[in-house]
Amino acid sequence: MTDEAAAEDPATEEESPEGAEEQKPTGKMPGKKLILFIALPILLLIGGGAGAYFTGLLDPYLGIAEEEGTEELAEAPAGPAVYFEMPEMLVNLNSTGRKTGYLKISISLELGTEEDITLLEGVMPRVVDGFQVYLRELRVEDLQGSAGLQRLREELLLRVASAARPAQVKDVLFREMLIQ
Repeated sequence: MTDEAAAEDPATEEESPEGAEEQKPTGKMPGKKLILFIALPILLLIGGGAGAYFTGLLDPYLGIAEEEGTEELAEAPAGPAVYFEMPEMLVNLNSTGRKTGYLKISISLELGTEEDITLLEGVMPRVVDGFQVYLRELRVEDLQGSAGLQRLREELLLRVASAARPAQVKDVLFREMLIQ
C-alpha cells in the first residue's frame, strides 16, 4: 500500500488518546467485578456460617449446648460407680511380616446400675466375641500413642454397648495392656 491508501483507510488510523477519554462509563459493572464484589462475599458468608454451625461454634448462641447438657444431667443418677471386670484376653494382632504381635488386655467396664451386671453377664460371650474380632484386626501401629488408645477405647465401648443393649455401659477402663 502506498501512503495515500493508508491515509484514506480509517481502519489503519490509530486512535488518539483523546478518543479514549471521550468514552463515558455506562454505570454497569462488568461480569467479573460483579462476581468479585457481590457474589463472592455472599458465598463466603454462607460458607462461613455453615462451617461454624457444623463445627458447633454456634451452639452456645443457638442454645443447643444448654439443652443437651440439662438432659444428660437429668438422666444420670448421682450414685456410686459400678464396675464389672471382664476376663483377661490374649489375642494375636494382624501383622504383615513374619513376626507375630500379641496383645494382652484386662478391661473393666463402668456400668450405670448394679442391675446392669446381671444383664452384662448374660451376654458376656457376645461381648467377648465382638472384642476378639475387633482386636485381631488391629496392628501394633494402631495402638501406639494416646490417640490410638483413645480410638481403641471408643471402639470397644461401641461394641459392648451394642451387645449389652438394655444395660448402660458408661466407659471402658484399661487395667492392663501389654503389646508384644
